[in-house]
Formats: sequence, structure tokens, C-alpha cells
Amino acid sequence: MPGSVASRGIRTGVVDDFDDHRGLGHVHGDDGRRYGFHCTALSDGSRHIDAGTRVTFLLSAGHQGRLEARDIVPTEPVT
Repeated sequence: MPGSVASRGIRTGVVDDFDDHRGLGHVHGDDGRRYGFHCTALSDGSRHIDAGTRVTFLLSAGHQGRLEARDIVPTEPVT
């Protein structure tokens, strides 16, 4: 579908977990895959995000060749 969120490469999902000490977490994408991220991938510059937060994100190849989430934007707070 032209112009849709998916056609622009923007993904959606939910934060599975986040380790404040290491600054690492995972997003479970709505596509069923799990993507790692570092706190520097949070678009708002924060260093923390709660598990269960719904987000949008982009994908990029990480330094080990795995797809990683980047430009993570919270869309719904944890309820």
C-alpha cells in the first residue's frame, strides 16, 4: 500500500525488556521478530524506556550483521 507506514520502513512493536545498567533492550516487532537496541537508539535522547511501551522504529544492520532497532519513538505509554 503506497504511503503506508510499512512501505516507508517504519516498524511497530512493543519493548520486551530494557537493562538500565547495560543500556540494552529488545523490541518485539509486530512482524513477530525480536530486535535488539542500545539506549542511544531512543529518539528522544533519554536513557531509559519501560518494558511494555508501544513504539515505532527503523531497522539497520548492527556491527555484527544482525538487524537492530534504531530511531525508537514511544507511541503509547505502559498502562
